[in-house]
Amino acid sequence: MKIYTKTGDGGETSLANGQRVSKTDARIEAYGTIDELNSFVGLLRAEGLDETEDKQLSCVQNILFNIGAALAEAQGEWIGEEQVAMVERWIDEHQAQLPVNHEFLLPAGDRKAALSHVCRTITRRAERLIIAKVKQDKGSERQNVSILHFLNRLSDYFFVISRTFCQKEGVKMEKWNKNAKI
Repeated sequence: MKIYTKTGDGGETSLANGQRVSKTDARIEAYGTIDELNSFVGLLRAEGLDETEDKQLSCVQNILFNIGAALAEAQGEWIGEEQVAMVERWIDEHQAQLPVNHEFLLPAGDRKAALSHVCRTITRRAERLIIAKVKQDKGSERQNVSILHFLNRLSDYFFVISRTFCQKEGVKMEKWNKNAKI
């Protein structure tokens, strides 16, 4: 079977239910961003993480595929509040090992931390796009609510693991300096 179908050459694509929509449709933009996020999570995993972090991010990648399926209108129950609670547990476990922070931190650090910040910002964009999709559909069915909750926690998770990576490597996280000068 060939990978190309040529059915999208006119600027439309098919949802999982067979419906044809424009490639500029809000849902296509949303699950395309989820796909982009998933690819960056894969890049982060390629940085040589410990077993726990790698397992967590593998789980995140699978859930991101579930979100993509839900956004593509595939039938099934793809994500629920149990995934949200799981990410909250991960955040709490990481935060328990970190010093308290009440300041804004620059999205930097070592390479793993910087990639975590890229994942965080893509997660936030995906969240905004899904909110636009919900508004376009004039609804907020439970599935979309769980997806939004998950993504909101996931961006927090990426922030916390960026701090974890810096702490493990002894890299000082740079605080925002509103009066920075050269």
